[in-house]
Amino acid sequence: MLKPHKTLPRMCFHSLYFLLGSHQSSNFSSQPHPSSPLSISSNTDPFPELVSKISIILSSPTWERSSELSHLIPKLKPHHVVNLLDTHNNTESVLRFFHWVSRTHFFKHDMSCFVSMLNRLVRDRLFVPADNVRILMIKSCRNEGEVKRVIQVLSEINTTYDFGYTLYSFSTLLIQLGKFDMDGLGRDVYIEMLNSGIRPNLFTFNAMIKILCNKGKVQEAELIMGHIFHYGACPDTFTYTSLIIGHCKNGNLDLAFEMFDRMVKDGCDPNSVTYSALINGLCSEGRLEEAMDMLEEMIDKGIEPTVHAYTIPIVSLCDAGRSCEAVKLLGKMKKRGCGPNVQTYTALISGLSRDGKFEVAIGVYHKMLADGLVPTAVTYSALINQLYVEGRFETALTIFEWMLSHDSLPNTETYNVIIKGFCSIGYIQKATAIFDQMLKAGPSPNVITYNIIIHIYFKQGYMNNAMRLLEMMKGNGLKLDTWTYANLISGFSRGGKLEHAFSLFNEMVEHGISPNVVTYNAIINGYLTVAKVDDALALFWKMVESGNVPSSGTYNMMISGFSKTNRISEAENFCGKMVKQGLLPNVITYTSFIDGLCKNGRTSLAFKIFHEMKKRDYFPNLCTYSSLIDGLCQEGQAEDAERLLDEMEKKGITPDEITLNSLMNGFVALGRIDRAFLLCRRMMGVGCKPNYRSFAILLKGLQKESHSLTEKAVAQHEIMCTCSSDEKCISTGSVYNLLARLADYGCEPNVDTYTTLVRGLCGKGRCYEADQLVESMKKKGLQPSEEIYRALLVGQCKNLEVESALKIFDSMVTTGFQPCLSDYKALICALCKANFRQKAQCMFQTMLKKHWNSDEVVWTVLLDGLLKEGETDLSLELLHVMESRNCTLNFQTRVMLARELSALGCSIEIPQISKQLGIVKEKQVQSKLLMFLEMILLYKKFLKMMHISHSSRDLKCFQSASCTLR
Repeated sequence: MLKPHKTLPRMCFHSLYFLLGSHQSSNFSSQPHPSSPLSISSNTDPFPELVSKISIILSSPTWERSSELSHLIPKLKPHHVVNLLDTHNNTESVLRFFHWVSRTHFFKHDMSCFVSMLNRLVRDRLFVPADNVRILMIKSCRNEGEVKRVIQVLSEINTTYDFGYTLYSFSTLLIQLGKFDMDGLGRDVYIEMLNSGIRPNLFTFNAMIKILCNKGKVQEAELIMGHIFHYGACPDTFTYTSLIIGHCKNGNLDLAFEMFDRMVKDGCDPNSVTYSALINGLCSEGRLEEAMDMLEEMIDKGIEPTVHAYTIPIVSLCDAGRSCEAVKLLGKMKKRGCGPNVQTYTALISGLSRDGKFEVAIGVYHKMLADGLVPTAVTYSALINQLYVEGRFETALTIFEWMLSHDSLPNTETYNVIIKGFCSIGYIQKATAIFDQMLKAGPSPNVITYNIIIHIYFKQGYMNNAMRLLEMMKGNGLKLDTWTYANLISGFSRGGKLEHAFSLFNEMVEHGISPNVVTYNAIINGYLTVAKVDDALALFWKMVESGNVPSSGTYNMMISGFSKTNRISEAENFCGKMVKQGLLPNVITYTSFIDGLCKNGRTSLAFKIFHEMKKRDYFPNLCTYSSLIDGLCQEGQAEDAERLLDEMEKKGITPDEITLNSLMNGFVALGRIDRAFLLCRRMMGVGCKPNYRSFAILLKGLQKESHSLTEKAVAQHEIMCTCSSDEKCISTGSVYNLLARLADYGCEPNVDTYTTLVRGLCGKGRCYEADQLVESMKKKGLQPSEEIYRALLVGQCKNLEVESALKIFDSMVTTGFQPCLSDYKALICALCKANFRQKAQCMFQTMLKKHWNSDEVVWTVLLDGLLKEGETDLSLELLHVMESRNCTLNFQTRVMLARELSALGCSIEIPQISKQLGIVKEKQVQSKLLMFLEMILLYKKFLKMMHISHSSRDLKCFQSASCTLR
């Protein structure tokens, strides 16, 4: 069983700092205190007497033992220390205090403290302790920005007091620059040192060589190596190892080994770092056997490999799918007394998982915990990802939630797996809620995160939300990639919105992203779906002109499009082009021809191609047989079609509902209703669930049978009754008759049967019949499914039967089913239309307790619901409810709301507003201006709804905010 580890006790950071002593680096902020001439910030002193009290205490030679000082230190801030350093009369005492206070766990020096201490020491000509403070200041840098600031400050102090760098401070600065890969500044500092007349030592040269080699600038580093000889020194192991690392970074393994040979020849013994660099280089090139030999050579020469030296090949073996060898290497590693670290275990867990040895990976995970190692986010990400792949999403989710509850923040990749998992099981609201957490608390979503959600929005038919998420993505500074556009273009093409798809296609090109074959295929398929073959053909040639080589899928789509529209000669022509390109026709190619011919009543020719296909050893698939069966049934040859079905099953191809529906329809057309019911039983027998079309075909057959039996009796009343109640009664009776006949043929109706029928009836607006069917179902002891409740709820909402809808909603919740966001939207909109506005607001408040993504709530319920119905006032009231519950909205969502409100008539002349606000109408501010004005419209509408007047003071606030747009 997979168990999360228990949180290990952590040593207090301040205690650790105390143990490190005064020579360890002190962190500081990037802004000095106002008392310094370099000050850029100000502070208000909450303890005005604090500095004077400490100053008095420091006058005592035994001030370190003062209990009063111990009580005052927790109140101490950097600006107090600066004041003390500037005003106390004894430099030696303040220097001792400066070092002493840095060792307490209550206080850390910032830049202003270092500057004040340096100024005082240099002013008093105490250069040796000043150099020590300067070195501490350099070591305290935590990032590139702080290093630059320190260099600037030290330059200003040197200009004022002629306090130049020493060899040690130069070397320390070079090391710090190397930490942050600041090779440009490192080169400047090195040249400054040479120009200053200070004689560099080997330590200094090595620092500069390391900086350059870490950036792959080996040629420059070799020039520095020449300086070593010029100054009468000799390169050491560190020098050669840095150069070897540089060559490996550049992928020049031959040069790296030449440097290794030279190193040995010059009498420098390689160390574990040298060998690790070469092993890493070999592994990066995929030369794993040589890397393993290098590891053995290292051991033979008495150099004990470090955990890093072992971990490199273990990672590479796992990446190459050789996880079993990686496990063996781990065993050798442990036998030599080298304990694996978190990275070693994580690589193994990930590699074993990818190789399908997940249970072994779990064992490694537990071994890791037993060794006292704390898994990282990367470790958990590997486990979570594989659990998702294995279909064990619930377990993956358990680990994810455990991580969150134990402050082990998952990384973006882990969040992406969880979001993808929720999307795969249809829980889109949970997926977007997780996405909302990322936006608010981190880690920030990446392009992949957005792509996953955009894809599921399109899959579930929420095209508007997909576009809104795209707008948010752009607003958050993320650039769309090829797959984002592919998702969007494919989604709009499948949804029949080809104008949108083509607009995005053009946008993609304008942004310098070249459409690939997948993108072109998506739009071509969209055109062919709506029979726009000529448009598809034009795009095909555009694709060829752009340099994209059509795939076999592209040709097959075009052949299918031509065949379906009875343009067989053009289909044959394209088949020839396909062969000339070196792509052989496949099963899909042949099936495309067969399907097109069958749809155009040319089944005989389709069979000729079918036999030719088999002669050439292309095995027909399900689609091939389905097309032929449908073609035969259209020509009234259902018996022949059933024989083809038998042949198909003998070859191990299981029919689907499309195949069997065609055959059932064929028998119904011939008046053979009994054969149709037998086929329905056969359908269930092969594990294929009948869909609503299956039952509609059977209902049609029953009605045909009924009409045939009563034809003579009702000859004088051939015109069907148009009374809706009679029609409903007849329809309900037909459905009951269908269920009875299904039972007679051994197809006892179950929950799936009722679910299919209810969904189909509701979809056709026949909620009365659907409701009667559910009541009948309950009498038989069958419980309605979640899909049944949802279909009834949405159906009754469409019919504005709100009382029934509310009862269904309550029954759904009582039964334990969770309504989704679209259910709430349907009910809230229906209540509003039926003038139950208070109930609509209560339902909205109930929905907010779900803690779904606030932006998605606004998009779905307000933008696509109430505002489309013109319900502006209620929408603003619900926005106020959201605000009162701290439901924060993304800026892009607010702009969307403002835009929609403006479109509904809340308009104010833009030139008039811009004149009032004094905003210039330059091109570069047009888009921002529009957003800003739209926000004003929303704000003013909100004030009106809340009965608040907006004064000239409000206008000044807007004027102030508008300055940011200039």
